Amino acid sequence: MTAGRPAAPRALLLSGVGRYADPWHPFAATSAALAGLLGEAGFSVELAEDVDAALAGMAAPGPAAPDGPADAGLPDLLVVNIGLPRDDRPSPGTPEAAAGLRRWLADGRPLLVSHVSSTSFLDSPAWAEALGGRWIRGTSMHPDYGPATIHVVPESGALVEGIVDFELLDERYSYLQTAPTITVHATHTHEDREHPVMWSQDRLPGRTFYDALGHDAASFQSPEHREILLRAITWLAADSLLTP
Repeated sequence: MTAGRPAAPRALLLSGVGRYADPWHPFAATSAALAGLLGEAGFSVELAEDVDAALAGMAAPGPAAPDGPADAGLPDLLVVNIGLPRDDRPSPGTPEAAAGLRRWLADGRPLLVSHVSSTSFLDSPAWAEALGGRWIRGTSMHPDYGPATIHVVPESGALVEGIVDFELLDERYSYLQTAPTITVHATHTHEDREHPVMWSQDRLPGRTFYDALGHDAASFQSPEHREILLRAITWLAADSLLTP
């Protein structure tokens, strides 16, 4: 670090590897796209090679400087881009991983969640509450991958101000369970109903942004999609600066 220049904020990116990978989602490509956006927003990015181990690492206090906080080893932003585990183990997969996730959420730290991650961490009620919704097996679904028209909710605030409806190639998640506490920023129409695909939640303390888009790298070629995500990252970064 150059003397006199503050360190870049750090993002820990959990990507779909190992038991959190699946045959349908190109996690390496979508995580690379997310890492690029985080870099644009000024973050340094650590890509976790083992999701449960990375979560477990957040359960214990990080190394502290003599005059610094005990949790100095924690990242500034947690980014989750993972799938539903394909085995019978819990999710998170170890008590230590579950404790790390609980600690992050209980401390009111910011959370950026992508696409199929709404199916994961089934054994953590705190995760569903912090996310503001989730995929419900047997109820939630998506039409076939293809052209999708996304309706921006202009009255939903600065995260989408000036952005108009847009089209992209993606999956359109439908019939997700959502909490009344979320602010919906974008929807799509399916079976004459509007379904949220991008929302934020001020957890007080803590902020969450969920993006149900992002099935593959093509989704991140949309300028409007990228702009909303960049604004969301900035909004989350501001929250990380306020977190004690």
